[in-house]
Order: sequence, then structure tokens, then C-alpha cells
Amino acid sequence: MPISTASLTCVIVDDNEINRLTLEHLVDLTPELTLVASLPGGVEALHFFRQGGQCDLLLLDVEMPNLSGLELAKLLPAPAPAIVLVTTHRTFAVAAFELQAVDYLVKPVEFARFSQAIAKVLASRPAARPAAPSTPAKAAVGTELFVKVGTRTIKVDFDDVLYIEALSTYSVLVTPTHKHIVYLTLKSLAERLPFDHFLRVHRSYIVNMQRIEAVEDYMLKLGPYEVPVGKSYQEEFNKNLRSL
Repeated sequence: MPISTASLTCVIVDDNEINRLTLEHLVDLTPELTLVASLPGGVEALHFFRQGGQCDLLLLDVEMPNLSGLELAKLLPAPAPAIVLVTTHRTFAVAAFELQAVDYLVKPVEFARFSQAIAKVLASRPAARPAAPSTPAKAAVGTELFVKVGTRTIKVDFDDVLYIEALSTYSVLVTPTHKHIVYLTLKSLAERLPFDHFLRVHRSYIVNMQRIEAVEDYMLKLGPYEVPVGKSYQEEFNKNLRSL
């Protein structure tokens, strides 16, 4: 069966933050995947799906407190996503088979093995399957988006965002009064922003072009902050600045 090149929306569920960040990084390295949520436990995941959240692929840790991955998989509302179990023990292979999981990964997960699992998921998809609708956590309302910040999902008015800064595997949304840490890389966040007035001006910065107060020697003043424009981004920045 030919492998579909269509994008898969995915959700990560793991109670270990380091493991979640590792999986988020692997997802970010995989162009066929779009992360819609990264959740710290089975209870939070069950709430996500029962509130209407959807995805094509669930990257699911097996051993979690309160509600294990195996228990969660049996409680998922229909239509259930494809499941790839992530575990520290190979003994869960039988459980993976019983759940009809597409694959299971043993921690620590390496990129090559992760890619094999994603290829299996893509190959198992019906060719004409429509893309899953966006989850409420990513739906845009005017200039507002719901984004996951820590363990909470909050509404951010992006008219108030001055710039977005890369921070390792995180991003920081900077407003005049707050800094919100979002568990997405700057690349992932840039691909999902639906607003034309946000422009990447540096490998570490995306700016709200409408909030630029002054430009001097390719240093942008945005409220109390200054952001540099990288050399490779200057031509695109100048073109966008002229069109404002």
C-alpha cells in the first residue's frame, strides 16, 4: 500500500515531562506530523477527547498514575485515533496487539525507530481520509487563540503579543505585561499562526509587525523590548515593512 504524504494531527500523553519534550522534539522533526496537544496524564487526555478534541495519532505512554495508557485507550470516544504506545518495557507488546495499536516504541525513543512507527501509521490510513478538524485548543476567534501554557489552556489575544522568542524547545509569547511559555518550538508555532502580521525576523524571534514602534540599524523597538533582525531575514523584513 503506498504511504500517504498527508499531514497527521497528533496528541502526546506522558506523565514524564522529559519524555513529553523528547516526543515533541521528534514530532517537530517530522514534517508529516502536526502537534495539537501535549498532555501530562491519562485523566487530562480523557478530558481533552471528551470535550471534543480530536487527532489522527495518539502517542501514548503506558504507565501513568490515576489512568494508565491502556485504560485510557479503552475509554476513548469514537472515532478513536491511531495509537502508538510508548513504554519502558517490551512486555507491553501483547497489550499493544490487543488494543490494535499500530506500533509500540520503547523508551528512550530514537528518531529512526520513531520514523518507522509514523510510516506504519501513514500506510494504514485510508487514502481518502479527510483531515481531522482542528481542536478547540487551536481554534482562532478574531485575533485570539487558545494555546497550552504549562498545564493550562489559556486564551491569548495576539494583538497584545509584541514578539515570540525561541527558548530551547519552548517558545515565549511576550506581551507588555506578561511572558507565556508555550510548549512548542518556534518553528512549530510559526507554522500554526493564522495571522499575517506576524513575521519571523531572526532564527530566535517572530515579531508582531503592527507593534513595531521604531527601527534603527535593524533593531526593532516593541514596547520596552528590542529585537534584532537577522541578516538573512532583512530583505523579507524590508518588503513587509513597506507594505504596512
